[in-house]
Amino acid sequence: MYKIKTICIINDDDIFTFILKKSITKLNVCGQVITFSNGQEAMDAFSISGAVVPEIILLDINMPIMDGWGFLSEFEIIKTNEKVDIYLISAHVSDEDCLKVKTNKRITGILSDPTDNETIMKIVNEY
Repeated sequence: MYKIKTICIINDDDIFTFILKKSITKLNVCGQVITFSNGQEAMDAFSISGAVVPEIILLDINMPIMDGWGFLSEFEIIKTNEKVDIYLISAHVSDEDCLKVKTNKRITGILSDPTDNETIMKIVNEY
């Protein structure tokens, strides 16, 4: 049995999501990897009664419909007894984003895009 049941990728870049999901699957560190192309899709799924809330969320900052910041605001309403580590992923992190990260208790860390296998293993081991 895996220490981590579910890792979630929320990112609008299909190629990045495909590669990251493939990497996580090959590393064999969790039971399943779920993906959403924006924050609203993820919130819709997590808001369903009895829905699986992943232990680790890899969240893109800039997405259409609902960006990473909007997702974080909405995610506050989700009640879970499980620990959820949220990592922001972005190719371009602004000073404003860095400031928001420091003031948001829900964010575990911030990662640069692309993310390598070593970083994924570090995230899993720190959970």
